[in-house]
Amino acid sequence: MYYVSTRNKEDRRTAAQAIAQGLAADGGLMTPEVFPKLSQNALETMRDMSYQQRAVYVMGSFLDDFTSSELSAFASRAYGPDKFDVKAVAPVRDVDGNTYCLELWHGPTCAFKDMALQMLPHLLSAALVKNQEEKTVCILVATSGDTGKAALEGFKDVEKTRILVFYPKDGVSAIQQLQMVTQEGENVGVCSVVGNFDDAQTGVKRLFADPALREQLAGRGFFLSSANSINWGRVLPQIVYYISAYCDLMRDGKLQKGEALNVCVPTGNFGNILAAYYAKTMGVPIGKLICASNSNNVLTDFLRTGVYDRNRTFYNTMSPSMDILISSNLERLLFALTGHDDAEVRDYMAQLNQEGRYEVSPVLRDKLGKLFAAGYCDDTRTQQVIGRMWNEHKYLIDPHTAVAFEVLDQYRKETGDASPALVASTASPFKFCDSVLGALGVTELEQGTAILEQLSARTGVAAPAPLAGLKDKSVRFAQNVEKDHMVDQVLELLK
Repeated sequence: MYYVSTRNKEDRRTAAQAIAQGLAADGGLMTPEVFPKLSQNALETMRDMSYQQRAVYVMGSFLDDFTSSELSAFASRAYGPDKFDVKAVAPVRDVDGNTYCLELWHGPTCAFKDMALQMLPHLLSAALVKNQEEKTVCILVATSGDTGKAALEGFKDVEKTRILVFYPKDGVSAIQQLQMVTQEGENVGVCSVVGNFDDAQTGVKRLFADPALREQLAGRGFFLSSANSINWGRVLPQIVYYISAYCDLMRDGKLQKGEALNVCVPTGNFGNILAAYYAKTMGVPIGKLICASNSNNVLTDFLRTGVYDRNRTFYNTMSPSMDILISSNLERLLFALTGHDDAEVRDYMAQLNQEGRYEVSPVLRDKLGKLFAAGYCDDTRTQQVIGRMWNEHKYLIDPHTAVAFEVLDQYRKETGDASPALVASTASPFKFCDSVLGALGVTELEQGTAILEQLSARTGVAAPAPLAGLKDKSVRFAQNVEKDHMVDQVLELLK
């Protein structure tokens, strides 16, 4: 199988090349030239498999230059009991008999990014060998909160890699920041950026597009790659958990074979819901794809109107991982729905870069409307939903998951669609203790890591071990830069 750039489908790469490169040279995103389809009995075949076995089954059809034994070894290491605190890896919780929650936060950093970023280092390291690459890879990451820590943990002390994470100053939760600035490892770096996530993400993309920097790094024996979801090696493992969830619901008698399942995903950069779209494309009976946004509702407006416009007020919310106005992975969806029309995609992206907006064709808008629904939820309503879920179901959720539950409720009320639905739960509530405690009526909050114990005492729910252990860690990184000086941090890391 070959991978092509969304902006130039003549730029064809093997899976190993696409994963190692991260971002296409023209700024496009590497995407499968052809999407494999699941066989008629694939879901039944996977029904009684472990999560690790399902990962190999699904990913193998995309990675024909990796062997089954390689992928089996990677899956065992990525999703083993030393990494995830439940055997199911991504368990599905029954909330009310018609609504299910896919818990994606049982990994080492307590967020859904672990599902891909525990796998990506294995894929990337193997890809470097397959490509006979002798240089050391320098991985640059922009994070809105969770990707950074997950990438740092995944690539910590991995041979022939260096990783540098940029996060928006004052734009992540206190626990998210503490997770990053206390990161261990000899090959890691962390730096905050003055501005928001879009500033950090745009800065990283600018570094990738800087030929002088690439030449300078090559002279030092380095080349650039990414662990953001612009890298296909990030999106592919995410497809697995939607397929796995459907298999679990079949196995447990919650769904009959072929029964439609709506999926509601809280998303900012669009990668998480894109993975659900790809699972549907492969043949999983997913009905409506429901995109849930916070007050930064650029995706909601786009899916409803066909107009993408980032020229709007940016809000810092209590669901910071969705505080994004430039949703990179949307480009892959445009590529798919235009029938791989790279010229049309190039035009949209050029308009976004020059004017901050674009409007898709009527044909494309119609396709979006048939596939997707969308809604948003502000902070006040988010806290109300957290409180309601605890009071009615004794189910403790984080703000991002609360946004999804609210948008799903809006969708059901607006459409009358009572189909079974799956909500993607993207982070442990203990990563956002202040917001969760506030939702439970607590007004006086403990400081630092003591707030973890406060939430645990209030609910009787134990804090995940990786977060509870933060109190014993020392801060290693306190650097802060303007967005125009991010290159200085890259060069400093690679000295």
